[in-house]
Amino acid sequence: MDEGRPIFLQIAEQIETSIVDGSLPEEAQVPSTNELAAFHRINPATAAKGVNQLVDDGVLYKKRGIGMFVSTGARARLRQRRKEQFSELYLQPLLAEAAKLGIHADELKTMIDRHEEQR
Repeated sequence: MDEGRPIFLQIAEQIETSIVDGSLPEEAQVPSTNELAAFHRINPATAAKGVNQLVDDGVLYKKRGIGMFVSTGARARLRQRRKEQFSELYLQPLLAEAAKLGIHADELKTMIDRHEEQR
């Protein structure tokens, strides 16, 4: 867990990551709040707050008496949101720094391609 961020947000993000990477497919049941609480050694109300945020966002839905499930289309929506966040957090600062250094788009692309080849 990340000490700098609220635990309920971290729980929600972990579930989102599992949906985005496909380990938690659409229409799959997610762990219960009690299971999440036990696993992370947190208060069940904290786990519930993270899960409920995902319900409010339309990522999860509740089947009464059964549990929470991943909504259809959740993966695509989460991936799109994360792409937008990626652009804001990484791409925009990268392009701003490249502009300061006089690195043009074609040179930046070459640098990225070279780095990708080294992986």
